[in-house]
Amino acid sequence: MTATNRWAGLGAAALIVVGVGVLFRSAGAVLAAAVAAGYLAVRAAAARPRPSLDVERVVADEAPDPGDEIRVTVTVRNEGPTLFDLRLIDGVPDGLAVVDGPARHATALRSGDAATFVYTVRAARGDHEWTGLEVVARGPLGARERATTVAAGGRLRCVPAFDGATDLPLRGLTTPFAGRVPTDVGGTGLEFYAVREYRRGDPRGRVDWNRAARTGELATLELREERAATVVLVVDARPAAYVAPSPTAESAVERSVDAAGQLADVLLSKGDRVGAAALSPRTAWLAPDTGHTHRARLRETLVTDPGFAPTPPDPDRRFVSRLWRRQFRRRLPADAQVLLFSPCVDRTPVTFAERLDALGHAVTVVSPDPTPPDRPGGRLAGLERSLRLAELRAAGVRVAEWTPAEPLAAAGDRAARRWSR
Repeated sequence: MTATNRWAGLGAAALIVVGVGVLFRSAGAVLAAAVAAGYLAVRAAAARPRPSLDVERVVADEAPDPGDEIRVTVTVRNEGPTLFDLRLIDGVPDGLAVVDGPARHATALRSGDAATFVYTVRAARGDHEWTGLEVVARGPLGARERATTVAAGGRLRCVPAFDGATDLPLRGLTTPFAGRVPTDVGGTGLEFYAVREYRRGDPRGRVDWNRAARTGELATLELREERAATVVLVVDARPAAYVAPSPTAESAVERSVDAAGQLADVLLSKGDRVGAAALSPRTAWLAPDTGHTHRARLRETLVTDPGFAPTPPDPDRRFVSRLWRRQFRRRLPADAQVLLFSPCVDRTPVTFAERLDALGHAVTVVSPDPTPPDRPGGRLAGLERSLRLAELRAAGVRVAEWTPAEPLAAAGDRAARRWSR
């Protein structure tokens, strides 16, 4: 129970009025002071509100798609004495934006009565659980209030489809497993690689019978082997990366996670080994692997792991990107290449990509553009970002720029044409 200080100073004012009335022998002033003193006595004797509430929260759709608007209905029933001034504030999860109606209500409730308020949130990727309903109850005179939290259920799980409709050409780093990346090694495959002398045991289907008919010599055709790639998807999820071209647009981290999910689906479908990591104080790591079980685990990691959360982490002074890079390199397989998703708003991802490339890991940067082109500050930020991307290209790192107005597939096709020149 705390005082609201609504009537602070009334007692002192009453004493002053009494003094003035006695000094000037004014009956009216003494009477006014008596009224004020009586009010203070009533306030002191007033009962302190003790809310006893039953709260029911109904979420219209607990498994929506990203961007869906979901109605939330909160019903509060008073199971105690009359509450003359009741303030209700619902505990909306941090990752959900209220788009219609405030998530709060003010009312007065007699015993047994109920009040209902409704608001709408926009669904975002991840698991979201409502906290309790915050309640502030004041007495009839508003002089004292009691704040408490009433438990109430409510949960929403939003899982993007991550349907793989986008592909990026991979670099040459491969594993011994069969896959789709061409190598400079002869063996089984579809593309011609070389001709060598026939050896006992070579398959009859790979003997060059045309050459044998012309020269009488047996030779064996070798085809270019295709092997699987090991790919680690790294999402820049530092606080600085949670930027967007407008207040209502998706942040660069949200776009990066969606792009990582789409590319992971395609890569896993083609037999590549795929892992995921978050460049963030909330460290996340999933080692590269393949198969249906790993696909489900990777999807779950991108959706629910705190490292990929739709809201930025608290700034952590203990998080030093150099230490994170050291830990990441220890985990990174020697034959892995890296797909880095970052808006490149500062030099941290540039340094990270250049050092990985220098260590022999092929790096491709997918950069969602977060700069608003119609503002002077946005144009300056866009120019600085373009210089960073140019530096990456000059260092031999592949870069795919992705504007907010185009799908990822269009950005990938444009980048692939540039890389093939």
